[in-house]
Amino acid sequence: MSHLIRFNPNISSLSRSRVRCTRLWMREPHHRGCLRCRDRLACPLIGRLALVGTPKNVISRTTEHNLSSTSTVLSPVRTATRNHKIVVIGGGSAGIALSHQLLRHGNFTQDDIAIVDPAKWHHYQPGWTLVGAGLKKKEELRRPLKELMNPKFKFYNTSVGSFSPEENYITTGEGEKIAYEQLVVAPGITLDYGSVKGLKEALEDKDAMVSSIYDYDYCDKAYTNIQKFKKGDAIFTQPAGVVKCAGAPQKIMWLALDYWKNAGLYSTNNSPISITFATGLPTMFGVPKYAQALEKLRVERGVQGLFQHDLCSISGNSATFTRPDSQERVTKHFSFLHVSPKNVPWAFVKNSALANEAGYVAVNDATTQHTKYPNIWSLGDASSLPTSKTVAAITAQAPVLTANLLASMVDKELTASYDGYTSCPLLTGNKEVLLAEFKYGGVPKETFNGLFGIDQGVPRKAFYYLKKDFFPWVYAKAHVTGNWGGPKGFVR
Repeated sequence: MSHLIRFNPNISSLSRSRVRCTRLWMREPHHRGCLRCRDRLACPLIGRLALVGTPKNVISRTTEHNLSSTSTVLSPVRTATRNHKIVVIGGGSAGIALSHQLLRHGNFTQDDIAIVDPAKWHHYQPGWTLVGAGLKKKEELRRPLKELMNPKFKFYNTSVGSFSPEENYITTGEGEKIAYEQLVVAPGITLDYGSVKGLKEALEDKDAMVSSIYDYDYCDKAYTNIQKFKKGDAIFTQPAGVVKCAGAPQKIMWLALDYWKNAGLYSTNNSPISITFATGLPTMFGVPKYAQALEKLRVERGVQGLFQHDLCSISGNSATFTRPDSQERVTKHFSFLHVSPKNVPWAFVKNSALANEAGYVAVNDATTQHTKYPNIWSLGDASSLPTSKTVAAITAQAPVLTANLLASMVDKELTASYDGYTSCPLLTGNKEVLLAEFKYGGVPKETFNGLFGIDQGVPRKAFYYLKKDFFPWVYAKAHVTGNWGGPKGFVR
């Protein structure tokens, strides 16, 4: 099926006319209505728009010809206090990069683009693996979110309460209504601590040998525990289901193994430390090429593999795992435990009309346009795009969404197409990285293999310095301004 899509075929003609009416209404508040909606109160869209932001004097002028012969009194209207051409939900890796790209490529003026996010800080989350290994300080990987806002943006430093896609507005957690022409939903996903009983309490206990690089509050505890650990059973977990950067749960394992090996505490024979990788998945990685390379490393380095073991509870020094097909649960003793919790959509997304059955924003895999509402879009972790959730994926998704959203605003074809590109720089110890790059279907799409014939399924030292030094630098200097295109390099 061609990806040259003007509108999703599942979207009704009425929905399409509503989008066009929305554009006319937002651009020309005193316009008498589009050709299909001369009587704006009769129009199912404009009637609703009047409830979310139409000035009272405009309503009176546009309806006086309908109301002059009747004594009916209109009920008080609810008003949206703010109106914007584009509202972006989320100022994280996806939202901040996309907003800057839209600003540069579109014809926007002051406050045309609004960003809604309650966060105080913007974090470079891929760097938390480095923090857990003692290679970075977590404080150097965050910046005040307000500092990343272009002066032309309107920044709402607040949460989202709900979506009203039929009426084209959102409601903030404080009850304020914000109307839009186009909506981009990119709030990321969150950690499901409830999926592992006892995990939160163990993380908050400074003396407990339980840690996680998946949370800013605890990522440095991982390195503290690695340093303290001298002997016993070390377990590193990966959940079944969605997790940010599917390689991160084992990255910290390889780095810890490297630390213990260099300290003389770990070897493949007669070691005081035993290491186990317990994953809810059937293999070491979801892409066969890289799974084979990582399985080879696991065997060579003496790491025990517990496949299809999904951590469900922690009690003292015991970790319990569920097994597939109603098999009996397995309990393992640990002296050191690193946990990668399940990642889930935010409740305000999952419980909305925008979500699919899994709770992610339902979008077309190629165009990033919503499958039902043509003026709604999504990218990054919150989207239903079936690829690994990484910053690298965002660098490929943002230009596609930017091009298609801007084309949609002027009724042009959606010609940009996302192929599922993502990347996971897998730190494997020895100051080496296996640089996994792939697209939909787990098909490798390797940048350096294509340019120089370098097999990226082999861990290399050059890639280590990309992960440790270059990627954090380019993220801070170019990604947050929308100027980093991943494999395409710097973009305008």
